[in-house]
Amino acid sequence: MGKKGQNKKDGIDEEFVKKGAKNIDEDDVQKVLDREKEIRETFEKKGPLARFIEDVKLLFSLIGDYWNGNYKEIPWWALSAIVFTLLYVINPVDLIPDFIPFVGYVDDAAVVGICLNLVEKELHKYNEWKIAAEGAQSSD
Repeated sequence: MGKKGQNKKDGIDEEFVKKGAKNIDEDDVQKVLDREKEIRETFEKKGPLARFIEDVKLLFSLIGDYWNGNYKEIPWWALSAIVFTLLYVINPVDLIPDFIPFVGYVDDAAVVGICLNLVEKELHKYNEWKIAAEGAQSSD
């Protein structure tokens, strides 16, 4: 294990996610939204990724609310880390190619875990906003 807060697994750590996030642009956000079904299916049927399915639902809700202008409180670095992570998961040729049974998704799960750790505070803020917004709608 490396420095505090880092999970060194096959060269994957916080810096790996942060570096990847720096290359994300609005076209990538749209790409993730366009491929939402494919990404969700990847999490639903893949061993090490299946435990993150509820998190992925929240991530897509956040991305959608951001993209539609409903929620702009998330900093770009956090949104781009999420988008980078979701794109990484559907990239079949990453650090451990996905075609290798079971093992091919271990690096994907590590990247997802690191991303969730990085953006945890932002996800909590968004979830609180979402609950309040839904409460306001149901009282109308």
